[in-house]
Amino acid sequence: MTTPPPSAVDPATPPVPGAGNPSDPAEAAATGAAGTTEADLPTWRRDATIFLSGQTVSLFGSMLVQYAIMWHLTLETRSGAVMALASVFGFLPQAVVSVFAGVWADRMDRRRLIIGADAAIAVTTLGLALLMLSGIDDLWLIYLALAIRSVGAGVQMPAVASLLPQIVPTTRLMRVNGINGSIQSAMMLLAPAVAAAVYASFSIVAVFLVDVVTAVVGIGLLLALSVPPLARATATAERPGYLDDLVDGVRYVLTHTFVRWLLALYAVVFLLVVAPSYLTPLMMVRTFGEEVWRLTALELAFSVGMMLGGAAIAAWGGLQNRVVMVLGSTFVFGALAVGMGLSTHLWVFIGLMFLVGLAVPAFSTPSMTVLQETIEPERQGRVFGFVGIVMAVSMPLGMAVFGPLADRFTVQSLLVVSGALMFLVATVAVVVPSGRRAVTAGATPAS
Repeated sequence: MTTPPPSAVDPATPPVPGAGNPSDPAEAAATGAAGTTEADLPTWRRDATIFLSGQTVSLFGSMLVQYAIMWHLTLETRSGAVMALASVFGFLPQAVVSVFAGVWADRMDRRRLIIGADAAIAVTTLGLALLMLSGIDDLWLIYLALAIRSVGAGVQMPAVASLLPQIVPTTRLMRVNGINGSIQSAMMLLAPAVAAAVYASFSIVAVFLVDVVTAVVGIGLLLALSVPPLARATATAERPGYLDDLVDGVRYVLTHTFVRWLLALYAVVFLLVVAPSYLTPLMMVRTFGEEVWRLTALELAFSVGMMLGGAAIAAWGGLQNRVVMVLGSTFVFGALAVGMGLSTHLWVFIGLMFLVGLAVPAFSTPSMTVLQETIEPERQGRVFGFVGIVMAVSMPLGMAVFGPLADRFTVQSLLVVSGALMFLVATVAVVVPSGRRAVTAGATPAS
């Protein structure tokens, strides 16, 4: 990417909309302060296809294991405490390692980092499968495997997010991210069915072995990928130390007004919308009936909505002003949450869940893209490391708050309250100075 050198960008300096100040990512997106062209990356279509194919295969195997372990623990233990511990081991290591993984992604070959994480996860999964085949199936082994897989996810997230702009032209990032989102949503539809079939017909060990095979295929595709070297990753003279990079990344996130603003909005959305959405099956059972087909319809509506939303953005390309898309979808989340809380008809409730899924890519894709488009390549790993922390912490924190409340109050009331709070927070995000600057800068015509 062609960006100003790091020394020329002071993230603490308030940007002036329209003045061409590249220190603000929203303005950089509008003015073209950072970016690569298709001429810079003549093989980008091939490279993007290989990369997304490898990630899809690997994701499919990981999702199979995710569902299979959840079902296995539920059926074998029937313990809420066990499920809670599984969530802790599944999320907490990712949150912790993301701080350091972001630095690794900015200092090392990102492709090799992804391959290494995939290989470590595959070896761990294979080891667990062999132990279970020999009759050793202690809970602590499953917890350990979940923790290692979580660490691997924490390493991969910033590396994957920051590698994509190295192989895809800036003008195509929104569409490619939309395609990637649609693929992930399709996996949400396919993986549970395949996991159920393999688990029911064979055992959880068979699911683990499928995951190992998909990891090998994914690694093979990544090995065939050609990634342009990141200039700083190859530099050796006067290279900052690891701790210097870590401190620089923390300072950058804390002092860069746009990044801080966007991450705060991310945290609120995951806390108020993502977490309560996990309570909608409970509302379905309490209000509309316990039949399995009802729960299945609810999950399908959300997944199909996400898949179509990602496909629409991939075909459309989204608004030029990414910030307006992010804020608009935030207000939509609030309205849909209130609507779901007030709905009294089954199919209206399911239809609103479909719209929630449809709106998710309108938030996640432009928010990810605006960071990819404008953050300096040598800092993207650390920024996306913090994005991973926000995602990994907000969801379990939200469930820790809303889960107990759902036993004292109705899910409907929690959805209405969360939706109203989302309106309030989105309004505040618009009127604060950093939000106003982001919206104004994003509306500046491209140069």
